[in-house]
Amino acid sequence: MTKEQLVLNLNSGRLSKSRIDSLVQSLLNHHELVEPLLIEVFRQDKNDEFNASWVFDHLMRKKLGLLLPHLELFTLEIKQLTSESCIRPIAHTCQLLAEAYFKKKNQEVIESMTSTQLERLVDCCFDWLIEEHKIASKVFAMTTLFYLGKRFEWIHPELKMILEKNIGSGTSGYRNRGKKTLDMLVALGH
Repeated sequence: MTKEQLVLNLNSGRLSKSRIDSLVQSLLNHHELVEPLLIEVFRQDKNDEFNASWVFDHLMRKKLGLLLPHLELFTLEIKQLTSESCIRPIAHTCQLLAEAYFKKKNQEVIESMTSTQLERLVDCCFDWLIEEHKIASKVFAMTTLFYLGKRFEWIHPELKMILEKNIGSGTSGYRNRGKKTLDMLVALGH
């Protein structure tokens, strides 16, 4: 698959699950197309399109390591996202990164991410958590922040305060993940 073929596929109408799976399989065999895919995610966001972000999310679920050479681009650009259909899969990718780094202690991820890149994730996830965004994005953001708080100590008290303030008025999904996150924070002594 070429870059042009990828872009054409991503911009040829809504993608079915089987078509997404097919594109992901091609991308697993063509690592050089990960950066063009990521660039297309950010381009499509400006047009309120989301095929690229959906494909990107499914690719990251299969092989998160493909993002590592592109962390600088990823962490610089995610803050600019405005479409909820793009934010949700990117917030999920942030959670995958945080879990790989802090929970699974994946050496490749740890060695690839800089402190600045981690700080950009913190900044973006707090924005997604406290601003008007869909619940899935907030849930991914709170989980990501929980893990990032293992590196940046000030995060856990802030996260706890935000969750305690908003949990009563949140949806059932927000309350469920919020309670689990608060329980994990209490277990850590916060």
